[in-house]
Amino acid sequence: MRKAQKPFQTVVEQLKAFYGPPKPPEVTDPLEMILLENVAYLVDDQQREQAFAALRARVGLSPVNILSASEEDLSDVTRLGGMHPDARAGKLRTIAQIALQEFEGDLASAMKQPAASARKSLKKFPGIGEPGAQKILLFARIQPALALESNGLRVMIRLGFGEQRKNYESTYRSAQEAVDGQMEKDFDWLIAAHQLLRQHGRELCKNAQPRCKQCPVSRSCRFFKEKLRDV
Repeated sequence: MRKAQKPFQTVVEQLKAFYGPPKPPEVTDPLEMILLENVAYLVDDQQREQAFAALRARVGLSPVNILSASEEDLSDVTRLGGMHPDARAGKLRTIAQIALQEFEGDLASAMKQPAASARKSLKKFPGIGEPGAQKILLFARIQPALALESNGLRVMIRLGFGEQRKNYESTYRSAQEAVDGQMEKDFDWLIAAHQLLRQHGRELCKNAQPRCKQCPVSRSCRFFKEKLRDV
């Protein structure tokens, strides 16, 4: 007999049925994911990927490549990724320096530590907080955990998995705690859950003017029920 799904598993399956199976992430190397995060700022996925592709082609992705690159090359690359290109070029150099000085250029091997130590190591890099560290370890298939970015977290809180607290990290923890024991400890499933929640937050469950009438999970959504009650 098939085991009954938990509420959160049901939500993920409903999102999957609505959007279709998500495409697996193309960048899964820990250092490359950090570079991808920092090469662009406040741009859509396509523009970020273009900037990252330019970094790969024009400069290279190794710490040595980045540190030996000219200012012109780095600035040309980061200019493709939106505002403050010079500041982001500096961040790329900082990332390369940390990777060499702290991890001898082999960040992937350094991630094979206990979970807390691996996350602490990742948070030494610019732009990487607890959620980002968990995402890197998930996509690299090192540590299975439900990693959430801001859109996915908003979806979770609106559905009723967790609560809005005084700061982002507390809110993030509350969402993870709310579904503890309701998830498959499987990399493929967790990566898909991350991507589906993010997609739903970006396309329908937007921060402003959410499109609740089109939402495939509105029947189980706390936010939607409260919205109807207030009408």
